[in-house]
Amino acid sequence: MLTGAWFGCALLASLLFFLTSSSDVVVAGHDAVVSPDLSGRAVLHTGPVLPDVRVDSGSVVGVDIRLGKTDATSIDDLVQRYALLASQPEGQVEKVTDAVQAMALDAVLRGAVVALVPVGVWLLLGAARRRELAARVGVREAVAGVAVLSLLAVALWQPWTDPDDPVQAGEQWEPLATFLGPEVPLPAGLDGIEVRGDVTTESTHRLIESAVSTYDTSKTFYAAAADAAADLPLRDPRDGETVVAFVSDRHDNIGMDPVAQAVADTAGAKAVFDGGDDTSTGKSWETFSLDSLDAAFGDLDRWGVSGNHDHGDVVRDYLAARGWTMLDGEVVDGPAGTTLLGVDDPRSSGLGNWRDETGLSFADVADRIADAACASDERVTTILVHDANLGAAALDRGCADLVLGGHTHVRAGPERVEGADGAVGYTYTTGTTGGAAYAIALGSKPRRAADVSLVTYRDGRPAGIQWVTLQSDGSFDTGNWVPLHYPD
Repeated sequence: MLTGAWFGCALLASLLFFLTSSSDVVVAGHDAVVSPDLSGRAVLHTGPVLPDVRVDSGSVVGVDIRLGKTDATSIDDLVQRYALLASQPEGQVEKVTDAVQAMALDAVLRGAVVALVPVGVWLLLGAARRRELAARVGVREAVAGVAVLSLLAVALWQPWTDPDDPVQAGEQWEPLATFLGPEVPLPAGLDGIEVRGDVTTESTHRLIESAVSTYDTSKTFYAAAADAAADLPLRDPRDGETVVAFVSDRHDNIGMDPVAQAVADTAGAKAVFDGGDDTSTGKSWETFSLDSLDAAFGDLDRWGVSGNHDHGDVVRDYLAARGWTMLDGEVVDGPAGTTLLGVDDPRSSGLGNWRDETGLSFADVADRIADAACASDERVTTILVHDANLGAAALDRGCADLVLGGHTHVRAGPERVEGADGAVGYTYTTGTTGGAAYAIALGSKPRRAADVSLVTYRDGRPAGIQWVTLQSDGSFDTGNWVPLHYPD
């Protein structure tokens, strides 16, 4: 009986805690407040200028998302960002889902603890004292007690509170197709979306129409590319070989993530290297790009470094918290029994940090990487850096097999380097995975050729490299698999 009573109290308390909880999350480049409910819908409140959006959540649990401040420089940029995120929503959906699940878990734990209070009081009173109190409590007192507890619960829940802004209170939800009118064809996948707002100005209507067009173009282009990647003539790994996908310089282009994932899947990749410059500035509003990257490669073993555009610690800390091994100048275990060394680009912080030391130049950091490689008890298989020049000194000293980098946005190598004492290594620079021509590559298609490289390991050493390029017209180019030869 006590177990049943505890469970019932815990269920009611957990539900109350859950429905009154909220979480601060960065969504779509905004500081946002996410609140769960039982509406069965996901509602996005965009603010006073743009329409709010509502869609079925697929379950009884719904979510209310209120967008706050952002670093977008104009409404135009904001609307285009929304459209591109809507075309590749997996990262943002996963982030909000994780936030709701965390609130649910917290509510269950708090409810379970709170439910122990009445059970504990019951046991502490004992049978004799409970009978004595029961004899004194009449129907009137019992009804009053239940009423007080109910009023407290309702006061905490506050179901009368209108979640809508006063301006929105009189506006009705309507299908997006009705909202835009018959002159705007609606792409597949948007038929379940409802919006609420006032499109009384021509400029606002053009913004929404442009967003729908951008969504359609982006969704169509990248979906077709991801499908085509499944048929690429890539080299199949032999027995005992492990393939690692290598991406770099994404510069916020989340559209390329499912394409890179498809290339990795087709090649049979078991891990991924990230060469940095996932963002344009390293600011927290760009975590949508990191969410997308993690959603694409979350099932693989993951290593990475930050690039010169990933200013500060946001990128490093965010990916590390999601299971990425972010290299910091120490030799670590890499894929397939290899050793791996790497460090963030010294220009990303403006200080040239080497672990805890500041004031180091690019050349200083390159020397420190070489020192770490040469001092390693095991030969370093791979040096992963944003700029391959950071690993040049290590190759010259003969202390590493392969240096991988990006930064230049132009593919180069693999180039054979003969170091000290006849030791052989290779340096390879991959092109921009985001198809970036500038610091930010977010768009409905790549601005230039977008690259994904595939590194094969065998017997604990690099065995070969193959590259794949997606052109801006949607066609693919595939390089030959280039073997890497080392002296016995």
